[in-house]
Amino acid sequence: MARGRPGRAPGFKMPDEHRTKIKITQILKYLGEHMEGLREMGPTQIQAAQILLRKVMPDLAAIEHTGEVKQTFAVSPELPTMEEWEAEFGAPKQLDS
Repeated sequence: MARGRPGRAPGFKMPDEHRTKIKITQILKYLGEHMEGLREMGPTQIQAAQILLRKVMPDLAAIEHTGEVKQTFAVSPELPTMEEWEAEFGAPKQLDS
């Protein structure tokens, strides 16, 4: 019977992107456990986790939209009558049954 790591071909190397995702998941797991009182973490460990997360996750509070709005929409609480609708958009098409 062969021994070793099942499921891995010799020379397999996990992609760096996947390694990063695993590390992020672990950091978030540890912080979550700390918040729930399941894991004790010191202030330095918490600060280190925050620094690492800032490097890999966007800070949504810092995102600012600077583009130009090309189309605006207005919502009217008043619905048009059927006659007003047909005058503006035409009569509805009849579906064949």
